[in-house]
Amino acid sequence: MGTLQQNEVSVPVHTPDFAEKLFFFLSGIVTSVPLTLFVGTFTDSLCVALPLFYASFCAVAIFAPFVEEFAKAFPLFYRHCETPKSLMMLGFMVGLGFGFTEFLLYVFVLGAPVYVRVPGLFFHAASTSITAYGVATKKPLIYYLGSVLLHFAINFASLFPSLWLIIAIPALILTFWWSWRLYEKASKMSFVT
Repeated sequence: MGTLQQNEVSVPVHTPDFAEKLFFFLSGIVTSVPLTLFVGTFTDSLCVALPLFYASFCAVAIFAPFVEEFAKAFPLFYRHCETPKSLMMLGFMVGLGFGFTEFLLYVFVLGAPVYVRVPGLFFHAASTSITAYGVATKKPLIYYLGSVLLHFAINFASLFPSLWLIIAIPALILTFWWSWRLYEKASKMSFVT
């Protein structure tokens, strides 16, 4: 490596410990979920005048992906001195906290089968890690919109059960694959955001 040049600054590489990962998991619950619910009240009111099916489509397929993906990424925007790998890890934890809350709501309040909701739990973690990669590489909008598009596909398919296997399963697989590929790529990066 050598010595530092005159204009270079040495920044220690940060690796999140258990307490920090737990904090970001809880951020997904305490910050991202209420933010989603708060903004959702306004976006739902934009759809209320439509017939029932179109109101559901508007709220679930269009607004929810934009709102949820932003709310999950929100705690990441104030992180500094993170490598792309560590920021993706924290993004994964925020998304996991959000997905955990949604999982509990759907299973214990709305009575959804556990096996139906498990993929959603990990989808939220993976999609937030994708957005985190964008934050780390200074391209948040591109990766945020990618996460929104994948989220849209899954929510769209949930409104049309006959399309679930055709649209949602490939979107889930693509989300998990893309998150893993970006994590591998981030693991090789040494710069600090």
